[in-house]
Order: sequence, then structure tokens, then C-alpha cells
Amino acid sequence: MRIASLLPAATEMVAALGRVDDLVAVTFECDEPAGIRDRVAVVVDTVLPPGLPPAMIDAVVRDRSARGLPLYELDRGRLAALAPTLVLTQDLCQVCALPAGALAEAMAVIGDAEVLSIDPHSVDDVLDAITEVGRHIGAADRAAALVGSLRERLAAVARAVAGRPRPRVLVLEWVDPPFLPGHWVPELVQLAGGEPVGGTAGGRSVEASWDEVSALPADVVVVAPCGFGLDAAVEQAAAVRDRFPGRPVVAIDSTSYVVRAGPRLVDGVEALAWALHPDKLPDPPPDRMVRL
Repeated sequence: MRIASLLPAATEMVAALGRVDDLVAVTFECDEPAGIRDRVAVVVDTVLPPGLPPAMIDAVVRDRSARGLPLYELDRGRLAALAPTLVLTQDLCQVCALPAGALAEAMAVIGDAEVLSIDPHSVDDVLDAITEVGRHIGAADRAAALVGSLRERLAAVARAVAGRPRPRVLVLEWVDPPFLPGHWVPELVQLAGGEPVGGTAGGRSVEASWDEVSALPADVVVVAPCGFGLDAAVEQAAAVRDRFPGRPVVAIDSTSYVVRAGPRLVDGVEALAWALHPDKLPDPPPDRMVRL
């Protein structure tokens, strides 16, 4: 099998299911397993210049979206030359990854490749996607074992936080301007023993004003900027901490553990549970989360 993964979460799933050697194409964002971009052809890149601050990224995204321009570039010729038999993609968020619609021209050249779109809206959807990917790549038994272990880890968190007060948690998926979370992110807070405030479970992330955000009755603020790792999350959390006097602010590696719909969402739940109930959960690895 020759697998082209146009979605970082799908790349993680394929690797976790023991089929990393079947990957022939990935994206510029695929970083798990480590070094995958050095081993496999990169066929998706971003049009965003490097090093932009959050406000400028937001401005570029808005401008390109308004003009109907893509945020990602697919090397159609290279993808076609790699002759994948299975293409893993998504159509959930045009800001977060290449939309499935952008594949139309490339697929006309590739011909017989199968396309599987992974579009989860909840944690259960993510686990179901692992099962579906496993079925498509001939790793159904391994997928069942992986999903079973992930569910047991979630159950262990649930047991650890059962019966405890549930802190009200505000998650910021962007800070300039502020965005409240959607999709599975409010559910991550609930699974971690918190009560999400703002945002819509299963819906889309929504922009809010700082007046609206500051007025939300949060006991804990989690800064989880979409597309950023821990260092940038810490920097952005420090920039907005003064807006939440008297309330703890936590920064988390959002790319790896919050917004990427792969197996490591469970690592994110465990880290959030520690932030909310530190006496009941083991300390997470230091590269996952920081209390400011």
C-alpha cells in the first residue's frame, strides 16, 4: 500500500498503527513521528510567511479567505508521481489543513486512488476515525487495541476526577483576536474534570471581544493557540495573563495535544486533568504544559 497523508492527525494514526513505512507523502506540518518529513515526500505547504505574530496571521487568513484564495499549496504533480493507492485528507477546517476539495485536480491525474476524509467533531469521532483508518490500511486489529487503550486511559482520568469540584475553564484557541473553542475542545475540558465556559462543543471556533472573554466566569484559563507548540503558547499566555487577574493561566502545546484530532488528544486530556486536579493526576511531561 502507498499512503498519502494530507493531514497531520492521519499521519499520526498511520504511524501508531504500525504502517509508517507505507507513507509516501505527508504535509509540512507532519511532525509525529519525529523526522517523518525527512523520510517522506512533503506535498503540502503553507502560503503563510514564517514568523508572523497572531494578529498578522489572522489578517492574512481573513484576506485570503475573503478573496477565495487557498491557505495551502498542494504539489499535484509530485503527488500524482508518487502514485498513492490511499489518500487521507479532511474537509473540516480550511484554516487548519488542506480541504478535501483541493484534491479534485490531483485525483483526476492519479486515477484509482481511494480517498478517505477524516472529519471528526468529537473525541468519539476521533477514536472512530482511528478504527476507520485501521480498516483501510489493513490494521484493524491493531486499531482496535489502540482505541481500547485510549478509552481505558480516558476512563482512568474519569475515575481520578470523579466526585471532585469541576473548575470552570476558559480555553483560548487564539489570542489576537481571541477565539473561543469548538469541535472537541470543550469536550476535552469535560473529560479532564472541568466545566468549559465559552465555545461550542461540536461547533466551530468563534471570535469574541476581549470584553466578552474577560467577563466569562472562568476559574482557570488555558491558552491553546491553534497551530502553535508550547513555547509560542507560553509567550502568548504571558501576553494576555494580565487580562485575568487572580486566575491561574496555563499554556499547552496545542498543536500536539488539543487541536490535532489524533491519538495524542488523550495525552491532552491527561495534561488538562493535571492542571485542574494536580493532586489526583501524575505530572505531565514538561514539554506538554506550563503553569504561568
